[in-house]
This record gives sequence, structure tokens and C-alpha cells, in this order.
Amino acid sequence: MTTIFIIFFTFSLVYVSVSSRLVSFIQILALQGLLLFGIALLDLHAVELLNLLFILLETLVFKAVVIPVFLTVIIRRNQINRETEAYLSNFNSLVAMLIGIVLSYILAYSLQIEGVNTMYFSASVSATYAGIFIIVTRRKIITHIMGYMILENGIFLLSLAVGNEMPMIVNTGILLDIFTSVLVLGMFVNKIGNVFQSVEISKLSRLKD
Repeated sequence: MTTIFIIFFTFSLVYVSVSSRLVSFIQILALQGLLLFGIALLDLHAVELLNLLFILLETLVFKAVVIPVFLTVIIRRNQINRETEAYLSNFNSLVAMLIGIVLSYILAYSLQIEGVNTMYFSASVSATYAGIFIIVTRRKIITHIMGYMILENGIFLLSLAVGNEMPMIVNTGILLDIFTSVLVLGMFVNKIGNVFQSVEISKLSRLKD
């Protein structure tokens, strides 16, 4: 079952590379949160019960609900253009993402690190690549935040790859989740969201204190 979840997770990375709507990005983030919740629920057997409950609750609440809902509210409140405004065409984005994912899986399976779940590690490298790719190829700041969340999902998968032996690494990934949530919240609380509808990454150099 976890293999199926990983496959769907990888397909979601491909889909997000060609998506042109912010709503689709948010839906993918919610879907990935649910998939990671299912993977953690099925696979983390050696983790202490308290740690496991913390991981499951954090993954389900923050990844699948809180952050997607919060981003949706921000988009509607600030009337942000629904287009992601990519630098590359959908076809070029698709090709680049597929090549990156294939190379990520080849790299992960060629390393075969002892004590590390190769399947999770492969998906982790793919998600990390996808997150960086989204950040580099999209103009909108809010899309960069979503790319960072995808990258963080990759880090979470990496922690799950060694989670059965090293639960503290999993907890470190959880803390990064919480930090990310606070960071996103703090950015918008400080009114940065007020200029997202008209400011692209290329114009940030014009902002003044």
C-alpha cells in the first residue's frame, strides 16, 4: 500500500509541474499531506506511540488541512491572480520534471544506503528537486512558498526513510513543518501578502523598508 502512495506522490510532482492555477497547487499540497499521513501510519511501526501520534497528527493537521486552507484564504483575501505565471512552457516544464524525477530515482537506487528505505529516499530526492524547480521557474512569491512546502515534504519523506531506526530525525522534520507554518503565517501577518497581487519575484529589488 505504501508503494501505491509513493507512486501517487510522484505523479503529483509531475502534475504540479504543468499546473497553471494556484488552486491546483494548493490541492496538490493537501493531497501530498494525506499521502504522507497514510505512509507514516502504515510504515512507522518501531516509533514510540507518543512520537507516532505526534507525527500523524502534525502531518494530517498541518500538511493536509491548515496550510492549504490558509493559502486559499490568502489568495481570496488579497485577490491574487489565479495563474502561477511560469517562466517555462508546460511542455518544457513537464520534460524537465520527468528528467529530474528519473535521475533522482536512478541516483537513489544506485546508492543503496544501508538502513535507508530506497523507495522513500527516491521520492524524497524527487520532491526536493520538484520544490526547487517550482521555486526557480515560477514568478509569484506565493508560488515560491508552495514550492518550499513541496521541498519540505521531500525532507519529511527523507526522515521517514530512516524513521524506524532514528525517530529523532522524524521529530526534527516535524519541527521544520511547524517552523514553516509559522514562517508563512508571519509573512502574511506583516502585510507582505498585500502586495502579492502585483509584485513578482523580479520586482522585489524595488521594495523599500
